[in-house]
Amino acid sequence: MPLTEATENDIAEVSRQLGRPARDIAAIAARCVCGNPLVVQTAPRLSNGEPFPTMYYLTHPAATAAVSTLEASGFMAELQAKLSEDADLADAYRRAHAQYLAERDELEALLGLDVPEIDGISAGGMPTRVKCLHALIGHSLAAGPGVNPIGDQALAACTWQPTKCVCDHRPTN
Repeated sequence: MPLTEATENDIAEVSRQLGRPARDIAAIAARCVCGNPLVVQTAPRLSNGEPFPTMYYLTHPAATAAVSTLEASGFMAELQAKLSEDADLADAYRRAHAQYLAERDELEALLGLDVPEIDGISAGGMPTRVKCLHALIGHSLAAGPGVNPIGDQALAACTWQPTKCVCDHRPTN
């Protein structure tokens, strides 16, 4: 999926979605069908100096609520069991991890950053665990279908879907 530059309106919308000021947004990684941000691409080092390995961050309130419900249902344990039992799925998940790291390396280079503290660390438990569906679905929405199989399966199981707008207001851009 193509990244888009974060406008002032996007940053204001993400801040509204999060209920706090948005920080260190490098780009918008996925958008609602109405144009509002769904997923942001965050700098690997925050402006306060803190390393931040979660490059793709799900921000949309309806999406985050639905994913929280999915996590609470025990679905992460189901996905972890599948990951342990299916060698092809495990291989695809390792490839998703490698792709995530390569994209973050590109972002570090683009931003002129060096963040050795997070070398080899991606998000969501990749490459061997299922730890955070928010991060994995964020990655799937940013990268598109077929890149992160665990994120794709979690998105398919989620009650929220990116094909239908459930924003409580339309964008102003």
